[in-house]
Amino acid sequence: MKLQVTHRTRYAYGAPVRDSFNEVRLQPADTTRQRRLAFRLSVQPTTRLSSRLDFYLNTVHTFEVPAPHAELVVEAHSEVETSDTPALDATATPRPLAALGDCARFADCYDFIQPSTFVDVGGDLTALVREIVGAQTDAWQAALAIMHFINKEFRYQPAVTTAHTHMREALRLRCGVCQDFAHVMIGLCRTIGLPARYVSGYLYNGPADELKGAQASHAWVEVFLPGPGWLGLDPTNDQIVAGRHIHIATGRDYADVSPVKGTYRGTTQRQLHVDVLVALLDP
Repeated sequence: MKLQVTHRTRYAYGAPVRDSFNEVRLQPADTTRQRRLAFRLSVQPTTRLSSRLDFYLNTVHTFEVPAPHAELVVEAHSEVETSDTPALDATATPRPLAALGDCARFADCYDFIQPSTFVDVGGDLTALVREIVGAQTDAWQAALAIMHFINKEFRYQPAVTTAHTHMREALRLRCGVCQDFAHVMIGLCRTIGLPARYVSGYLYNGPADELKGAQASHAWVEVFLPGPGWLGLDPTNDQIVAGRHIHIATGRDYADVSPVKGTYRGTTQRQLHVDVLVALLDP
């Protein structure tokens, strides 16, 4: 599936600001299930862009605007080709939970079984996740059970949580948006020793409107199984990730993959406007 994304972020300030320093994670990743065809990033006021790879190998663009400015606009245009086939079937049982202990020794996994900024591990979460998983002994089936639980028990409700809501608060509220669903699932997976990481990206909704989180930045979870590797699960929509999901960046949680973040000198009065359009290029 070939998809096109336009992501426009606009900050309007109550008075001119200066010395703005920013980093952007908006470039689609090249993965075994996704190929980046094109990417273009523009900033107004016009300035020089630099790029680097962060610790988790996400592409980060950085820029600064030292002169006074009343608004900042960051616009990204992307084209990708994705695989329509899920990486693993829902009925597969590739790896027992008991075999996951070795994951702690893998450099690619260690960070993703630890607590992080918005995610707790262990404690009273242990009883909850054991209740969810029950007698299940397979790691993939346990991850699916956690995903099903969150989708069934949590209500998708924008404007209740913020970008800085901790998974504990989302768990208490039993509602939120894709970021909250992903954080809760990550915490529960890590509690049983299943490496889990946060994925930022987009979701193509198609002509229907049955998928939550489309036409905006989206988030889901990847769990690691020795052998198959990282496998995507979307608790917001209760589905295995496939061709409609566009992968941008991965991290321990949202704190590692914020699409646009930065600092500036000046007024605290500002308005943020974000517009996302995901379109099909080739059926």
